[in-house]
Amino acid sequence: MKTFGTEHTYPATPEQVRAMLADPAFRERVAHAQGVVGVEVQVDPPDAAGSPAVPFTLVCRTEQDTSGLPAIARKFVGATTTSVVTETWHSPEAATVTIEAPGQPISSSGTVTLTPEGTGTTHTVEVKVTVKIPVVGGKLEALVVDALAAGYRIEHETGTAWLEGTR
Repeated sequence: MKTFGTEHTYPATPEQVRAMLADPAFRERVAHAQGVVGVEVQVDPPDAAGSPAVPFTLVCRTEQDTSGLPAIARKFVGATTTSVVTETWHSPEAATVTIEAPGQPISSSGTVTLTPEGTGTTHTVEVKVTVKIPVVGGKLEALVVDALAAGYRIEHETGTAWLEGTR
């Protein structure tokens, strides 16, 4: 098991950041910036972006091309892989997150928090990654952690532009 953690600060209130994170259009923009092959976003309830106090669940299913991965990873996942990120927002500033790869021995779970920081908001993600493959599981966990770091870096760049009006 490997642990992944990241913190990014946005130039907005926690309510504004949460509304952005609940917006399917934002999640689709992030997925395309990450270079996915396909994306599907569902939010329940559908109007969660407009209601900062309402608990919601967001499910983002993406398909990625694996041609850039090392051969050892492609051997297990194939030419493309699917990931399903589920965020369950129980409060305005905290969620649980799971990241699954259907059909693969990979699982990840953790937390997402939004914390006021001066005039902005710190978005913190902490996830434990497990790959249940003997011998090479640790190497694959490290690849997943690297992919998470790159993905959340792109999400932050896209989010900062989104909050500044680039949509």
